[in-house]
Amino acid sequence: MPRPRINRSEHKPIPVEKAPFHERNRHSGEYNFEDLIESNSMLREHVIQNEQGTATIDFSDPAAVKELNRSLLMHDYRLKSWDVPNGYLIPPIPGRADYIHYAADLMSGNYPKKTTDPIPTGTQIRCLDIGVGASCVYPIIGQKEYGWKFVGADIDSRALNAAQTIIDSNGLDRSIELRIQDDDQFKFKGVVAKGEFFDLSICNPPFHASQEEADKATKRKVQNLKGEPTKNVTSNFSGTQTELWCEGGEIKFVTDYIDESKLFGDQILWFTTLISKKENVHLALKRLENLDALNVQVIEINHGNKKSRLIGWSFKNRKGRKTWHRTRWEVA
Repeated sequence: MPRPRINRSEHKPIPVEKAPFHERNRHSGEYNFEDLIESNSMLREHVIQNEQGTATIDFSDPAAVKELNRSLLMHDYRLKSWDVPNGYLIPPIPGRADYIHYAADLMSGNYPKKTTDPIPTGTQIRCLDIGVGASCVYPIIGQKEYGWKFVGADIDSRALNAAQTIIDSNGLDRSIELRIQDDDQFKFKGVVAKGEFFDLSICNPPFHASQEEADKATKRKVQNLKGEPTKNVTSNFSGTQTELWCEGGEIKFVTDYIDESKLFGDQILWFTTLISKKENVHLALKRLENLDALNVQVIEINHGNKKSRLIGWSFKNRKGRKTWHRTRWEVA
């Protein structure tokens, strides 16, 4: 792995190249389908052999992808049950886990330069998931890996109902709270209460600017998976309109998120978001520079053909972050 380039100025971003998976990611290497089927027998009917004789699934089949995700959550994160309504996003678990692990490193100060600072764990760590979705995946992984508490917000009440079912059926009601965002013009306002504090905000914004653009992207992805032209396609990871596209697309959502983050810089220590499109990274970084964001970092996440970037920033300087750690984390 190349050594990261560290920019000593807290006002400039730190781009970092990375290995395929975070070192703490449970999903490195090939899937053990025997173990996964033991946790979820419904996966069995979807397991096939590829040309090399290796067990796999048809990743262009939404039903197969859903059962694989259910198996991973039940086997690796000890869920008793998990489901999402038909048509809702089925997020790839390994990539979501990477986001959580790198966010943990950012909070601890262990990224990009390795230090001996411990990863923040326990219920005193409070996280906010903007756009939690029906799957509730980020809070599940964050709670199971690090014991964090979460508030998940979404504009879709049906998605929140599905997520609440997952929470209730797995005894996570003391760790994960859901809130409706009544105004889609805002990300934090109406969700974060006055005097409320979070250590981390995470966000996976809609990628596309229209349904047509989302459909074209889905068709390309499925054709790449099948290796042949396909007329009628269904997204292998599904996804509703609010999950896949919004007016103005990813960059509009991200810049709104960035602009509003400035208003909550005293209440939230770390802000993070995924950015799928490479060309949007520069625009996001320019916006952060204009807002005097500190310790801006860019982490490239590469999983096979899928590439995205995690951008993190804070509005507290090094001294302010250490004070936050001491007063909010180091509690007996």
